Amino acid sequence: MPELISTCEVAARGAGKVLLEFLGRYSVRKKGPGDLVTDADLAAEQLIRQIVARDFPDHGFIGEESSNAVTPDCEFVWYVDPLDGTMNYVRGLGHFAVSIAVAQRGELVAGVIYDPLTDECYTATAGGGSQLNGHPIKTSNTTALADAMVAVGMPVHAQRGQPAVEEFLNVLARCQGVRRMGSSALNLCYVADGRFDAYWDTKTSAWDVAAGVLIVREAGGIVSGPEGGPFRLDRPHPVASANAGLHLELFEALGRRRD
Repeated sequence: MPELISTCEVAARGAGKVLLEFLGRYSVRKKGPGDLVTDADLAAEQLIRQIVARDFPDHGFIGEESSNAVTPDCEFVWYVDPLDGTMNYVRGLGHFAVSIAVAQRGELVAGVIYDPLTDECYTATAGGGSQLNGHPIKTSNTTALADAMVAVGMPVHAQRGQPAVEEFLNVLARCQGVRRMGSSALNLCYVADGRFDAYWDTKTSAWDVAAGVLIVREAGGIVSGPEGGPFRLDRPHPVASANAGLHLELFEALGRRRD
């Protein structure tokens, strides 16, 4: 684990430096509706891939912006989002991060999320707890949804009457406040360190949330799949809460069938 987390952090900090260097001088193109990619995304992921290949040449690699390299016999697989919050980055909003996680036979074992603007680096290893810049962090002790600050991720162009919108309205009516920040990775970090009390999302990929899921778990929080069962990397739509009591109440507010 020390070698894995060390490489994760070196790669995340290096990619964060790339993102800052590209600020204001990148080109942007659309991958799909509301889905952008910049030169910064591509350069940051290339750097991460080079570092991982240098230190762990036999590991698999799944990145958001490039072809993936995973064979059936890969014991370790890296999940990389070089720029989580691209829309924020393009718009000059200071809420974006680099997210890197490692899974061993499908189980998350190491994760790092780095915010280059604030120099906040969240790290976690399975069984080793979560840290922010080397200091242990814990989720909040908020147990009632009425007292909770909750983050949400919503589909692009969400329409009235869609389940995601109805869920949002249900939670909004019962919690202290809801924030839609635009970075899944940082939303999970903020649950881990108590700035948020819970977070849910209905449209994420494994590279968006893998590191954050481990960071929340190791900080004492609960992360489940969309129906309450175990979180799975092949269905990466997390519901994260500071504790089990709040998790149950959030699910009741969402009105979802639980596994």
